[in-house]
Amino acid sequence: MVRLTGILARVAIGAVVLLVSVWAALALRYRLPLPEEARLLAAGAFGLLGLATIVALVRRRAAAASLFALAVAGVFVWWASIVPPAEADWSPDVARQVTGTVDGSVLTLTGVRNFDWRGEDDFTAAWETQRYDLDQLRTLDMFMSYWAGPSMAHMILSFGFADGRYLAWSVEVRRRRGGAFSPIADLFKSNTLVLVAAEERDVIGVRTNIRGEDVQRYRLDIPQEMIRALLLQYVADANALAARPTFYNSLTTNCTTTVVRMARALGDVLPSDWRLVVNGYLPEYAYDMGALDSSRPMAELRAEARISPRALAAGLTPSFSQDIRQP
Repeated sequence: MVRLTGILARVAIGAVVLLVSVWAALALRYRLPLPEEARLLAAGAFGLLGLATIVALVRRRAAAASLFALAVAGVFVWWASIVPPAEADWSPDVARQVTGTVDGSVLTLTGVRNFDWRGEDDFTAAWETQRYDLDQLRTLDMFMSYWAGPSMAHMILSFGFADGRYLAWSVEVRRRRGGAFSPIADLFKSNTLVLVAAEERDVIGVRTNIRGEDVQRYRLDIPQEMIRALLLQYVADANALAARPTFYNSLTTNCTTTVVRMARALGDVLPSDWRLVVNGYLPEYAYDMGALDSSRPMAELRAEARISPRALAAGLTPSFSQDIRQP
């Protein structure tokens, strides 16, 4: 029994060493401030050290384990020193972080995006100051933009007002100019988080008409006071990000988890669910939670939710929000 316990303990320690080695190697690969070849060499060297440590544990040689512990400590100290930048040469579409103030029932946002898109790299940039009457807030729509099959999507929430205006919020990666989205790299402090407040014609239209993504719209059935509180929480989080940047993380700080955290902060009970990670199935999660029209089958709601054909037919005109809501 004692021997079996010792074997199991070494297996468990070996598994921890393996996981730490993989994490550290990837962290060095993506974040070490050296040329590509040097980063690959450092990552490979750490991986080899991890394997050597596992072999040493099997052979009960403590010296290698001590060397590994020192190397891990060094990586952790270096990792903790990496802080999100406040300034950089950002990609034009995420160049500004929106901020807002509330005076009575009037919400004033500075840095609302309203680009005219003609192509992925062909656009006229426009950042505006807009005012919204919170007493006129009426609806909340969830847009799901599918860019990699049915399992993964980008979620955007859009707040509708009685005067026909819509304010869309998108949680995005704040890439540097020329940078590309990488789910793996963004696990390792590669980019910061940005909250984009925009006209639907911009932030939805670029996905339907320019990138050719399958975008779906779902009207959420939640209380008016929760809609207002969620909008104000977006504003509070945007102001906090402007004051103190945060790293984007593909698993823990993304377009879905950020909004879920906001809702939970407001007291909404959102149980953990695999669909909060595999977020292409968020509409089904919302349906099961009673946040969609439960009087109709989910398959019917899915079929009616697709707005890309209507957006393509109408074009990116000033009436975009009304056009995509036509039956």
